[in-house]
Amino acid sequence: MAKTDTLKEIVAKKKERIALAMQQLGLEDLKAKLSGLPATRPFKEAISKPRQISLIAEIKQASPSKGVIRQDFNLADIARAYQEAGAQALSVLTEEDFFNGSPAYINEVKTIFNGPVLRKDFILENYQVYESRYLGADAILLIADLLTKDKLVEFMRIADELGLDYLVEVHDEKELKKVLNLKVPIIGINNRNLHTLEVDFKTTEKLFTLVPKDKIVVVESGIKNYQDVLFLKILGASAVLIGTAFMESADIKSKVDEVMGW
Repeated sequence: MAKTDTLKEIVAKKKERIALAMQQLGLEDLKAKLSGLPATRPFKEAISKPRQISLIAEIKQASPSKGVIRQDFNLADIARAYQEAGAQALSVLTEEDFFNGSPAYINEVKTIFNGPVLRKDFILENYQVYESRYLGADAILLIADLLTKDKLVEFMRIADELGLDYLVEVHDEKELKKVLNLKVPIIGINNRNLHTLEVDFKTTEKLFTLVPKDKIVVVESGIKNYQDVLFLKILGASAVLIGTAFMESADIKSKVDEVMGW
């Protein structure tokens, strides 16, 4: 039996969702809705504080590797717990089919959480960059593995015009090289292989040294405890993106304190 390529499945489903969204609201109509929206909250500033490691706390109900992570999923309660715990930013899953997310979550969360919100999804078309701004996102995730260099450049340009920050995610040296040739201020190193879903912390150890010092580095996936966070802080990471460890916990706020050492 051939191993399933999870990323391929997600992308196929996402393409259907995008086509549907564009039928309901065309690109020009979507662009027209962007005027008069409140200003975005500065994501880059929030996660790059000198001499400390910032937390991007993630809201996700399910994932392809774990299935449903949190049975008792109350969006407002989770956002409130992260707010009280002092998270610098939030990452909100809006992908519906594999993560049980919803595009509506971003604005709901922003009524409770005061900091910036990253839209975590699989962005394949420029339509989704405009859509992210419309949905209330302050920053978007761009996955280097899914996008050609030209697409990355195009999406970054649109994001700049819209006042959106972007976290460009890499998983290996080839993707990192592609991204370093572009003017990307925030690089995400994902320890999870999106095709096989396996997590390997060595990914960060291998790639971190290749990133120029002037870049903001966010480490994602597999961060479970204070030892992990401390290791990444000493390494020089600006921020960690953590979801599962918190979503599995009955008391989110105390879990954040414990993992972050606050």
